[in-house]
Amino acid sequence: MNSFDTDSDTEREFSFGRLDMEFVYRRTYRGPVKMVIFDWAGTTVDYGCYAPAVVFIEVLRRYGVDITMEQARAPMGLQKAEHIKAISRIDEVAEKWRKVHGRPCSDSDVKEMFEKHFAPLQLRCIGDYAGIIPGTVETVNELKRRGIKIGSSSGYFTEAMEINLEKAREQGYVPDTNSWATRVPYGRPEPWMVFDNMAQGRVYPVEAVVKVGDTRPDISEGLNAGTWTVGLSKTGNEVGLNEKELAELPEEIVRQKVARAADSLAKMGAHYVVESIAAVVPVIDEIERRLKSGDRP
Repeated sequence: MNSFDTDSDTEREFSFGRLDMEFVYRRTYRGPVKMVIFDWAGTTVDYGCYAPAVVFIEVLRRYGVDITMEQARAPMGLQKAEHIKAISRIDEVAEKWRKVHGRPCSDSDVKEMFEKHFAPLQLRCIGDYAGIIPGTVETVNELKRRGIKIGSSSGYFTEAMEINLEKAREQGYVPDTNSWATRVPYGRPEPWMVFDNMAQGRVYPVEAVVKVGDTRPDISEGLNAGTWTVGLSKTGNEVGLNEKELAELPEEIVRQKVARAADSLAKMGAHYVVESIAAVVPVIDEIERRLKSGDRP
């Protein structure tokens, strides 16, 4: 072999190597959905997401600061102490706090509000709002029949979750795995509750997991974990009304409220938005069709 041929071979090998580096090869999951992780208040229980909202209002009132229901709901989905902090950072609320207390609301104030007032008040009333949202048991049973594991995540703390779990069990709703904000290092919008459910259920990859919730932090939690996300527009915090209250409103007003909620969740990045948990099964069917074709969240 002469030097010319050797140089050509070397050049060709280099060229092929360089060409290969221009392409990326990856595994593609084409299997079924393995786990659906549901939020609690506003998603599976507590139509209208009232249990935490009314307590936030009462806690701030005890410190001389009146807040609106809209302000109480604004950060919904966060771990509850973080939720109190987020309310205190709203401009109008922060100004009211300064007028009453002569200084900004501090982290120690937030800690006191949560431990001394919010936690005991929440435990006192959470059972009153623990009714199952229509469609929950039927949807969960159908998903379980298909071999899909049911997870749950919540911004609640341990003692509140124990009440939720017991009340849900009495009504026929029993998730396979559960996580909540005080069980993991950080709550929403970080993804650790999703990963905690996946670890408990020995479920992977993330493409096989769907996160369902009614708040913007729910959607962020799923997106940050890399899962599919489904927002619920009617039954949760974004509309913030229970079945009786919605039934008393003109249909057009209800449509407008639900449409605004759907737009908010979609703009947060939700892959799908439906009105309630009763409409989730067809979404799972669609996600599975997309998975089979090689789509990813």
